[in-house]
Order: sequence, then structure tokens, then C-alpha cells
Amino acid sequence: MKQLITLLALLLSITTFAFNDPDPERTGSINGIVIDKILQEPIPYVSIVIKDLNGEIITGGITDENGIFNIDGIPEGKSHLSIQYIGYKTYDTEIEISKGNRKIELGRIELEENIEALDEVVIRAEISTIQQKLDRKVITVGKDLVTAGPTASDIMNNLPSVNIDQQTGELSLRGNQNVRVMVDGKLSNVPVAQLLKQIPSSSIKQIELITNPSAKYDPEGMSGIINIILHKNVKLGTNGNVSVGLTYEEEARFNGAIDMNYRNGKFNIYGNYGNNVGKSQNEGTIFRPNENIEQDFDFLSNDKSNLLKAGLDFYLNEKNTISFFTTQNFYDGSFEGVTDVLYFDDPEFNQTQIFTQVSDNLASTYNFDYKLEFEKEGHNIELEADYNIYNSDENTTFNFIGASPIPNYKDFLDVESGRLDINLDYVNPLTETTKLEVGIEARFYETVNDYNSTGFSFNSDGNLIPTPSTEFEYKRDIYSAYTTYGKNYEKWSYQVGARIESVEVKADTNAIRSFSNDYVEVYPSAFLTYTPTKKNQYQLSYSRRVDRPGVSQVNPIREWSTPLISSFGNTELKPQFTNSIEANYTRSLEKGSITGGMFYRMINDEINRALFVDRTNTNKQILTYDNFDDTYAYGVELSSNYKPTKWWSFNASFDLYSQKQSGFAESLDPDIENPTENDIVTIYGEAEVISWNFRMFNNFKVGKKLTLSAFGFYRGRNETLQFAVDPMYFVNVGARYNLWDGRGTFSINYNDIFNTMKFAFEGDSPYRQTGEFNWESNTVNVSLSYRFGGGKYSAKSRKRRDNDEKSGGGGVF
Repeated sequence: MKQLITLLALLLSITTFAFNDPDPERTGSINGIVIDKILQEPIPYVSIVIKDLNGEIITGGITDENGIFNIDGIPEGKSHLSIQYIGYKTYDTEIEISKGNRKIELGRIELEENIEALDEVVIRAEISTIQQKLDRKVITVGKDLVTAGPTASDIMNNLPSVNIDQQTGELSLRGNQNVRVMVDGKLSNVPVAQLLKQIPSSSIKQIELITNPSAKYDPEGMSGIINIILHKNVKLGTNGNVSVGLTYEEEARFNGAIDMNYRNGKFNIYGNYGNNVGKSQNEGTIFRPNENIEQDFDFLSNDKSNLLKAGLDFYLNEKNTISFFTTQNFYDGSFEGVTDVLYFDDPEFNQTQIFTQVSDNLASTYNFDYKLEFEKEGHNIELEADYNIYNSDENTTFNFIGASPIPNYKDFLDVESGRLDINLDYVNPLTETTKLEVGIEARFYETVNDYNSTGFSFNSDGNLIPTPSTEFEYKRDIYSAYTTYGKNYEKWSYQVGARIESVEVKADTNAIRSFSNDYVEVYPSAFLTYTPTKKNQYQLSYSRRVDRPGVSQVNPIREWSTPLISSFGNTELKPQFTNSIEANYTRSLEKGSITGGMFYRMINDEINRALFVDRTNTNKQILTYDNFDDTYAYGVELSSNYKPTKWWSFNASFDLYSQKQSGFAESLDPDIENPTENDIVTIYGEAEVISWNFRMFNNFKVGKKLTLSAFGFYRGRNETLQFAVDPMYFVNVGARYNLWDGRGTFSINYNDIFNTMKFAFEGDSPYRQTGEFNWESNTVNVSLSYRFGGGKYSAKSRKRRDNDEKSGGGGVF
């Protein structure tokens, strides 16, 4: 923070000094080179500050990539020189410009590491922080979150406004699953549930919850964007971190990760590797009281995943940077499930389905980036190309025991997907208070799903026929351009922008055109900020967004099946559009901060789940998607970081969401004794769905090395059109201990200590039913991490999109 304040003061003083325009005949200059005392290597971008003898800043600058500095315009007389860089001791000396000595050569200046500053950084990293920006919350992941679970999926429920379904892995933001997940600002072809389980929590630097993105961002995702930023070490020399962990209840799960970088001269080479291996169980029951039928589920997954990221930054000079990186996600897993269907009144119809699914996939990303900085600070142009491929091979075996009319069979599904994104971004700070951003982008996406089966299916006449093979090919090309303009006043700032997109969608089923959809849409955005004092800030924003049907939502190939229900996509789906308004207030306190906000969404052609009776077997259901009437949603949020005492700090949040849901479900007429497909009735309905969550993460510091933690979560009862879901709550406790002078951390966590975490529901449509699902939540997790290396240099950002805070956020410069 001291270095930041110094830099801001330096910029202000340079501007003031430039207007004063001292006599060049009575000024002088200094030059030199700054190096690391131990490594004997130059340190780029070090602050050089020149002050008068009263401590007022006169001028200054920074070292170049070779550690060299040259400061002109120093007035005649004695001055104070201060050389500062985070993690190093400040170098201070006095200089004198005189008539016979107007050019001072300081030569080599060696900076020493500041051990106290290093300790301060370690302590600060103990606790996660939440910062409210204009269009997002930025969660900086500390040791408390890292030790809460081994993967990104495990820590999501700890974040404000975020929920993850432990059964399906589906992620929601502000109560809605239409959210885009990005890693380092890039979309992935890997399914979100699988992706989150592949990312080690120890590899995560920050998580951004971008709830109302500006026009600079792709407009997909009604609820916004969750951007996971991985560590990218840019310290001088060789540095890294290694961690291992074990989680256990019924089955064991192992995880490990290593982050490394090597920085020397104009090159920075970095890499991350994470591994997760293990099994997990879950089970559940669904009961239909009217038919006196019960379904019992028992599942076991065995997953092996590896995530590798490697990259290179090449600093051609102070103005030009070229970067490359690649990520490789390897996954190999199996899923075994047993479903028992018990007809208590007619036991002869009892049946058991045993299925085994074996899958492996590889997702690869290749990224190129070139950035050119112009002379004016913040004035740049950047070209990026990102290529992403995903190949998956999935084989599923279905075996039946008992009264099933379907013989045993196997399903084979091969998926090949490719995505190419190319974007050109231009940023120009027109004045000190205004900024213009423009950009163009092209996104090309294609996937081919090839399905084959040895089984049989019922046709419309109720007869068994061989299940037909299906090849589903889906293509989507998007061409877009955007512009944003922002301006700052003393206490006010605003930004307005718009993105225009041309979309071409084509889908073929067995080489026959299933559907096509071409359209052009405009997505405006606007942001307004008022900061009357340093402690108070008000924010108001608007954006228009779209939810395009995903491949799984339009894919006619069966997604999954049990004896009583099957899931398919709907090729007739149309995009869903949302207009979103959001307001936030942030109050800075002496010991923390508190943020309150509210939002309102107007939704057109809502996409939601629909439940039909299977015409080929009226005892079964078909789960799919459909467009419904226009609707709305609103919500309020309250979050806080606070440190009541030196030994106790907490993050707490409360959120409440409401959405009007319209929909329908089919069911058999309950008044008919032996109903057939001619006795199907359609039930239309509307419901005001209200849900709320409260969570609190506490950290208790016990001495210099030991920290205790406690996390509590409560989700209130909520009702949808089809189900009423019971409240869910749990408590996690943990401890972590710093080892080896703060370079190591040992942690132990006991999760869901009261074993209360479960999903329980009841419903009346299309059948009266109750259900409950449980999983391995009552777990113990132990982990050990170690940080090595000692370089204290941070290279400049390779890309604003990958930086801690993305640009384009409402007049913030």
C-alpha cells in the first residue's frame, strides 16, 4: 500500500512539475542500475522518487526491463533520493545538483529483501478478502478457502451468492444456473461440473463474480460470469508452491498441485499442475405414495483428473509483449449406479437397473497474445487468439434384473468440439478523466456428437425396435463489435457502451438440417458511480444479456436414463434475453467494510425444464427444456468483511432471491383407474419462487502460527412449480498451522460436523412424490503446502483480461 501511495503521489508531482517548467539550464539528471543483492540480477519497474529536503516529491520514474533508470529535470541543490520496491528494503540517499555536477552516475544499487515485509505478505494471505468493484465482487483466495476443500467445486458454496448442487455439480449465481464460467478470462469446452472438480483450490488466486458485465464482455449468461483466475508466478528467479491433500469419509480422495515459474531477463516461464484422484459415494430415494412405488439409488464415482498449464511471456521491450500459454485437462473416470424400482403392491414388477459408465476426455487450450503499449500511459492495442478443443469418449453399459421389458444394452457416445476466439481490443485514455475502448471479436464453435447403441427402444406403436444411431452436429458463428466510453468527475463517474452481435446457428441430425437461427442483436450497458466520501460509494448499472441454448439443451440424443425417467434436449429452443438493473452501496468501516445491493431482471422467452409423460410408456417421464412466458426476478444481497478483534475476523453474507416461474407438466389423470396416453392432462402453473441463504466464515488467530476456522451455511426452504425443497444447513471447522518460517502450511478440516447436509424434497406434479439424496459430506480433509524460492519481482500484466481486475468496469481508470 505504501508503494501504491508513493506512486500516485509521484504521478501527481510529475504533472505539477511539468506545468511549473523549471529552467533547464539549472537542472540536472541521475542514472544507475538497480539489482537484487543476492541474485545479482536487474529488477525492472522499481520506483525512483526524488524529494526536496522538506519531503515534497519533485519528480521520479521507474527502472526499465534491464533495471536501468535515468531521471532528468532535477532542480539545482540538494535533494533526497528514495528507491522503493515491494518486498525490498528502501534505499535512501542524498544527492546534490550543482553547476559543476549536473549529471550524477550512481552505478549499481543493490536492494536487499525485507524479511518483515515478506512476513506481512504471508499473514495477509491467511484470510480471503472480498472487494466490491463496480460490476463484480473480487474474492482473493487465502489459506482459509484453500484449506476448505481440495477443488474449486469444494469451495464454491463458501462464496457469497454462489451455490453448487452436490448431486449434479450444477452451479448457480444469484439463484440462477444461467451463468458462464471462465478460467483466466477464457471459456472452456469442458462441462462446468467436471471443470470445477479438475481445478485444484491451491491453484486459484482469485474468483471474480461479475454479476452485471459491461458491453466489453460477451453477453452470454443471465446471472453473469464467474471468472476463476489461476496463479501465474512472475517473481524473479525460480519460485513455486507445492501442496498435497487427502479427503476421507467412506472413500478416499487424493489431490496434489505444484506451481512454478522462472523469470530471468526478458523471459518469464511459468506452469501449474494439479491432480485429483479418488472415489465418492452418494445415494437417494424417491417415493410415489399414490402408486406405492419406491426408487432407490446408489452411485459410486471414480475420478482421475489432471490439469496442466504452461506459459511464456517474452518482453521484447518496454512497449511490446508477446505471450503464449496452453492448458491441458486430462480426465479418466468411471461411474457405477444401481437403481432399484420397488412396486410394493405388485412385487412381480420389481426391477433393478445396473449401469456402468466409463469415460475419458482431453480438453486443450492454446492461447497467443500480443500487446503494444503506446507512449501515453494506458494507451494500448492488443490482439489475442484462443483455440480450444475437447474430445470425449463415453461408454455406458445397462444391465437389467427383474421385470424390465428392455434387454441389456450398451451406449457409445463420442464428442468432438472446437472453439476459436479471436479478438482485437483498443484502449485510449483520451484525457486524464475520459477513456475510450473499442474492439472486434469473432467466435467459431462446432461440436459433433456421435451416438450408437446395442439396445432397443419403444416406437410410437409401443413396439421394441433397435435404437437408431444418431449423429448430431452443431455450429455457431458469432461476429461482434463493441465500444465503451467512460468519464470521471470529482465524485461521479460513468460509463456507457454497446455491443452488436451477428449470430449464425446451424444444427444437423444425421445430416438432415434440424434447425437454423440467424439473428442480429444489440446489447447496451451503462454504469454510474457516486463517491461522496472515501468511506461511501453508490453504484447503479444496467446491461442486456442473452442465454443461448447450450448443446446439451438442444441435443436430441438421450443424455441419461433410469427405469422411470429419461432426459433429452429440445431442438426447438429459442434464446432467452434478459434486461438487468443493479444497485450497490459500499461502506468502508474502521475494521472492515459492508456492501448491500439489489437487482431486478426482466426475462423474455424464459428457458426452463419441462416434464412430459412418455407416450411410449406412460409409467415413464421425459425431462427436457422449453421456452416459457416472459417473467421477472429480483433479489437483495448483504455482505461484510469485518475484524472485531486482533484474533477474530469474518466474512458473512445474506442473499434472498425471488423469481416468477411459469411452466407446465404432464401427468396421468388421477381420477382414471387405468389411465393410458389418451388420459394425459397438462397442468399449467405459476409460482413465486423465493429462496435465501446465509453463510459466515470465521477465522480465529491463536498465536503467530495457529489459526482456527468455522464456516456455517443455511439455505431456507424454497418452492418451485414442481417441488418444495427442505432447508439445508451444515457447519465446517478447521485448523491450520504455519511451518518453516511461514513457507509451509499444515491444515485439517472436519466438514459437515453434524452430518446434516442433504437434499430433500416433495412434489405433486406430474406425480405425488417425496425424495432425499445424501452424499459424502461428513469428511475429514488434511493438507500440506510449501512455498519455495525468494524472488520479489512482479512483472507487468501480460493482459488486462487476465489481470486481477478486468478493464471496462464503469468509468474506473
